[in-house]
This record gives sequence, C-alpha cells and structure tokens, in this order.
Amino acid sequence: MTTMTEASVREFKMPDVGEGLTEAEILKWYVQPGDTVTDGQVVCEVETAKAAVELPIPYDGVVRELRFPEGTTVDVGTAIITVDVAGGAADQAPAEQPAAEPEAPAQPAGEPKKEARQPVLVGYGVSTSATKRRPRKGAEAAAVPAPAQAIQAELNGHAAAPVADRSRPLAKPPVRKLAKDLGVDLATVTPSGADGVITRDDVHAAAAPAVAPAPVAQGPAEARPAPAPAVTHDGARETRVPVKGVRKATAAAMVGSAFTAPHVTEFVTVDVTRTMKLVEELKQDKEMQGLRVNPLLLIAKALLVAIKRNPDVNASWDEANQEIVLKHYVNLGIAAATPRGLIVPNIKDAHAKTLPQLAESLGELVSTAREGRTSPSAMQGGTVTITNVGVFGVDTGTPILNPGESAILAVGAIKLQPWVHKGKVKPRQVTTLALSFDHRLVDGELGSKVLADVAAILEQPKRLITWA
Repeated sequence: MTTMTEASVREFKMPDVGEGLTEAEILKWYVQPGDTVTDGQVVCEVETAKAAVELPIPYDGVVRELRFPEGTTVDVGTAIITVDVAGGAADQAPAEQPAAEPEAPAQPAGEPKKEARQPVLVGYGVSTSATKRRPRKGAEAAAVPAPAQAIQAELNGHAAAPVADRSRPLAKPPVRKLAKDLGVDLATVTPSGADGVITRDDVHAAAAPAVAPAPVAQGPAEARPAPAPAVTHDGARETRVPVKGVRKATAAAMVGSAFTAPHVTEFVTVDVTRTMKLVEELKQDKEMQGLRVNPLLLIAKALLVAIKRNPDVNASWDEANQEIVLKHYVNLGIAAATPRGLIVPNIKDAHAKTLPQLAESLGELVSTAREGRTSPSAMQGGTVTITNVGVFGVDTGTPILNPGESAILAVGAIKLQPWVHKGKVKPRQVTTLALSFDHRLVDGELGSKVLADVAAILEQPKRLITWA
C-alpha cells in the first residue's frame, strides 16, 4: 500500500489566461476533494477581466484540496487546487507491486535538469525569457536560479532571498500594477513580506504622505477634537456590488482611454431607406440563406469600404517609440452587451471577407458573446470598433475609443422620420452616426471623410459595388 507523501502532491496555480491579466474569479468548481482527474480535464471555470474561461488540469491524480471557494478572486500564480499525483496510480496498482517505488534513472552528467511542468491554460504556452547574461566573476559559488524558475518563484511569493546587487524588486503582478497606479518606485519600497517580497501594504505605506508630528500635549482645560463618526451604510436602502471581472476591466480601459487619447466626435444624420430595402432583399438571396442579415452587416461593410478609401484612419499610437503604426488589416470590433458586462470581440481580417463571410463571422461573434464563451484572444488586436446603441432606442452617443484603436463608430436607432426626398417631405428611414477618433492620429479632415463615406454608402448602397 502506497503512503501519500508531500512530494506526491502537486499544486495547480492560477495561470495567466490572457495577455497581462493579474487575477481571475473562480466561478464554478467541477471537481471536489477525492475526485480522480486526468491530464486535460476541466476542473473549474474562472472569469478574468476579459472573459469566462474553463481551466484544464495538466496532470493525473486525485484531488486533495480546493484552496478557494467559488466567488473568490485569486491572483495569477496562486495555487488554487492540490492534486495527489501518486494517489490515482496507487489505487490502480496490482497487489503484488512492491511498496518501494523504483528509483528514477540516473541523469546523464552535464545534461540540464528538466523543469517540472508548469500549469498553464491549454493554448497558452509558458513564456520564457530569451535574454542571456554573461556570468559574473566569482559567481560560480553562488546559486543563481534559472530565469523561468526565478520568475515563477516570484509570482508565488517564494523567491530566494534578495542579494545585494538585485536590480528588480520582488513583487507580485497586482502589487506592481498598484505601485504603477500610485506612482511608487518599487526600488524605494522596504519589503515586509517573506523572502523580501513587497506587499500591497508596503506600497500603500510608501504612497502615504509623511506622518505629521505628534501634537503637543494639551492641558486639561483645552478642548480636544471629537473623533469623526464611523461611516455606516444602510443595507436596506442601497446595495454595494464589488467591482471585478469584466466591469473592472471596462472601467480601467475607459478611464485610461479617455485620459490618454484626445477624443473628437463628429455626427451625421443620414437617410438609410435604400439600405433597409437592401437588407430585405438580401434575406431572400440564396447565398445569404441561414446567415445573419441585418442593418449592422451593411453598416460594417460600409465602414470597411470607408477605411479602404481612407487607410490612414486604421492606425495606432505607439507612445513608447513615438511612432504611428499604420495597420494594413482591419480587425473589426463589435461591442456586445452580455450578462457579464460589455465586451468588444473583433472579427480578424474583416477587410478580406466577402459579404456572406462577414455575415457568418458576425453571427458567430454575437452568439459566442451571448453565451459568455468569448475567448481572450477574440478581444485582442482590434483596430476599429462599431457600437450599435440603436438597439436600445438611443439616437446616438459619444463613444469612447477602445484602448489601442483609432476610431469607433456609434450607430443610432433607425426611425421613420419626415425627410426631404426629391424636393418633397416624405417619411424615410433615418439614423444618426457618430464617429469618435483619436485626434493624435486622425485630424478633422480625415475623420470627416471616413464618416461622410459611411453615410454616402448607407444612403446609396450601390456604392458598395463601385467603391469596394
């Protein structure tokens, strides 16, 4: 009978399921202590700042402990489940198997020791540094961890004690982000955590103003200020919802965008009666059968044509290198309202798609978003975005740019309104478009041309043929 040892217990750590994410909330556990799991089996569902994702376990064994209950937000790199990797094999071992396990084969001299498999989400590899450093003089006697091991140890908060010439302070990603937000240089912070790791409290202490000198003792006759009353909240009159997940990411992105990119918004009201007629005709077209055909499809196509005619609008601002990056592709973002909040997945290489292909991609994007299954990769790399506020009966708005993008088009409600058509006032289908753009990249002339082209196409859809 095999005895379980601590050496047989493996910890599965919260992976970074997207680019640069620092935390995720555990939505649901699919296993319980005592359950047998296999390599690749989904053990839980987590919600990151971008989407809900299922996490597979990277090895076989028996679940020993769930470290956090459902609803808990956990930092990336923190162990969330422990598995006895010897338990499953022991239960299925034949009776005549000796208790002592055979020794591992000796490792050939000079061969580097293989690192233990690092738990990551399927589809996301472990990023290792390609930087090579020359050994320091006299460093042969000092044990220096490999780059990948040192980074993982730092994430777990168990890095080796700092040496005198360490140039990068030890801190977890959320703590580094907090320091950046508060304008604190981690090199100046005194760590209080184990092994010299900087904690959140250390950063807050460094960011706090200097403590005022103690007041001079007052005489018995002098009045002393009464302590401020504690702030209370009436649970019957208000509800407090923690800011996390998609809402937290949206808030941070919108604040960062609004105070980084100088926004300009232009508006145009346009007669889209012919576009609405074309929508009805396309619904009857055999090539469009079974596809999602609606006004948004033609608006998306109109924007793609306008970008083709004015390619400089499809760009991004590289602050670090002080460069404007012109994109020769269009990843078209579509703002989608979901039960978890607003997300903006994008259609990759939308510029190269035919109308039926664009319709198919739009249908898949919307369905996946509503089911809450949008992957983090689907929300990365967007270049321009469309937000359809008209579905809520709203005439228009001043949309905020998706971070890293140059423009966003808001589409208002399409309504029957009195309109001068061929010299007479007639009821026509009318909508208002609003284009917000980054004024560092797009000047008024370019922005106006793009918006005017979209409006012209929607007024006369045959331009899709002549301009595309």
